[in-house]
Amino acid sequence: MRSSILTLFFAAAVVLGGCSRDNAPAADTAAKPDADVATAAPAEYDSLSYAEPDKVRIKDLALALNVDFDAREISGSATYDLDWVADDANELVLDTRDLTIEKVVGERSDDKWTDLKYELADADKRLGSKLTIQVPDRNERVRVTYRTSPDASGLQWLTPAMTEGGKQPFMFSQSQQIHARSWVPLQDTPRVRFTYTAHVTSPKDVMVLMSADNDPKAERDGDYTFAMPQAIPSYLLAIAAGDLEFKPISDRSGVWAEPAMVERATAEFADTEKMIEATEAVYGPYRWGRYDILVLPPSFPYGGMENPRLTFATPTVIVGDKSLVSLIAHELAHSWAGNLVTFSSPKDQWMNEGITSYVENRIIESLYGKDFADMEAAIAQNELRKTIGDMEPQAQALAIRPDIHVKAGDTLTEVAYDKGAWFMMFLEHRFGREDFDPFLRGYFDHFAFQSIPTTTFIQYAKDNLLAKHPGKVTEAELDEWIYGQGIPGSAPVTKSPQFDAVDTVRKAWLDDGTLPASDVTAKWSTQEWLHFLEGMPQTLSHEQLAALDAAYKFTGTPNGEIAMRWYPLTVRSGYPEANDAIAAFLERVGRRKLIMPTYAELVKTPEGLAMAEKVLAQARPGYHPITTGSVDAVIAEAKGDKSVTKPVD
Repeated sequence: MRSSILTLFFAAAVVLGGCSRDNAPAADTAAKPDADVATAAPAEYDSLSYAEPDKVRIKDLALALNVDFDAREISGSATYDLDWVADDANELVLDTRDLTIEKVVGERSDDKWTDLKYELADADKRLGSKLTIQVPDRNERVRVTYRTSPDASGLQWLTPAMTEGGKQPFMFSQSQQIHARSWVPLQDTPRVRFTYTAHVTSPKDVMVLMSADNDPKAERDGDYTFAMPQAIPSYLLAIAAGDLEFKPISDRSGVWAEPAMVERATAEFADTEKMIEATEAVYGPYRWGRYDILVLPPSFPYGGMENPRLTFATPTVIVGDKSLVSLIAHELAHSWAGNLVTFSSPKDQWMNEGITSYVENRIIESLYGKDFADMEAAIAQNELRKTIGDMEPQAQALAIRPDIHVKAGDTLTEVAYDKGAWFMMFLEHRFGREDFDPFLRGYFDHFAFQSIPTTTFIQYAKDNLLAKHPGKVTEAELDEWIYGQGIPGSAPVTKSPQFDAVDTVRKAWLDDGTLPASDVTAKWSTQEWLHFLEGMPQTLSHEQLAALDAAYKFTGTPNGEIAMRWYPLTVRSGYPEANDAIAAFLERVGRRKLIMPTYAELVKTPEGLAMAEKVLAQARPGYHPITTGSVDAVIAEAKGDKSVTKPVD
């Protein structure tokens, strides 16, 4: 998952996530270990799940679901093919959140089904309710009949007025990190991978899609079937339903979007097939069949979500010049790093996001040139250097050692993305691409369709990189990068001549008010504009802001990446001329990475806090529950209300 970042100052503004991250918490709240931090925990322990996959595992999932827009409910059944791992196991423990369990049955050897006893525990605020099913005969198949809550944390239900077209309702899921359990009872941990099929019914005028084999020629008839033959972890289970049309990009790739958006989206993402080919050339074949993109309404809380075969993407990256399409490069890269080879617990998040961010940068370099890729890498490195020292010590490490136990949500920081990518760049720098590229491709091949911990990566790197090329990287350096705090002194620094030029013109303007020549700024990429704004002082005078606004029309910009940097600056500086545009932006966009920095600045003053509450009241119906929870938490903290906590991402 990631924000769009063929843009960005990848790591800045890590307020509650958004992939700079679309799923990372603010640096000052990250990674505060439990009091029992020194107690031993199993190496494969997942603190975000009740499941016991060392006893029994789901091998295949068969869903039979109905989508009811009026009730804001998905109902039906989930049937599990089980692998009883432990000889003495006779319970199936599943993760749930706010589900109504109606019946649980097991299939007997005579193909008949019999009732099974079960217990649904009281709900934990963060993890949901543990569902324990007694399976004394160790049935190979178990079925749970259930229905979701209208407030399911992993589903968003939109009225027609909240969509682009305004004619039909819309529903979509967001399962990462642990929200799949809110719409399917599951072993909701990346340690467990399963294949799945689904039969979904819906209103006849609604197109339903899933993270599976969506048929570009499917008819809208309210009756849909899907199959995912490759085993995936639960966080990659996805569904969407709405007024959707398909437009191809290539034989194996295309765009699903609302009719009013599909042409613009297809034009913006026209390079998708080239991205697939560039990645295959270095890291091996794309193994998922099709690669399609679903453009969601603006309320989607993230930049993108790497659901296999069907990336979910925010419309906020569609700005008409392809300047933000690194979002697609990032989500595509997950088809190798994350979806193909998956981290096995939250302690190992960098293995998904850091390696993906590195591959993303290589894709961008291949398509758009080294200068462009270097700008993005420089943005990430510069901002990480600024922020990492303010984090809790454990949050500064790429991975958490196996014997350390942490709380849910502690590991979701931008370190996983940017320090992880930097670590990969360090290895590339030391070994050279001629040796590092085959190593990384071999890693993807060797662990394909497996979920592994950091310790397995380390051993594989020692055996297949360090040992084969002695003297280039020591085991101590490897350990420092993965488990150490801060940025190692061995980190290679990426420099950008384009940014040096931007620094020069910014300094000239701050010194004497001389704006850069229009023929210079006319050639600037989004990245250069972001660097221009990021280098500004914390506050500017009213006259300075008015001069910038008059010259560059920042207020009201359609570019969300510029907006998320300009609007906080105007709030800090007391520039009320931007307030109407701020309110419109916050009400229209639900992507957390783009809106949380502005909310965070607004709540610092009584006037701003009042504005934030007013805007949220207007925006709440169109926000995803994850976004609403994040904004509620920021407002509550500003008001001293400790009863509201940030939701698990």
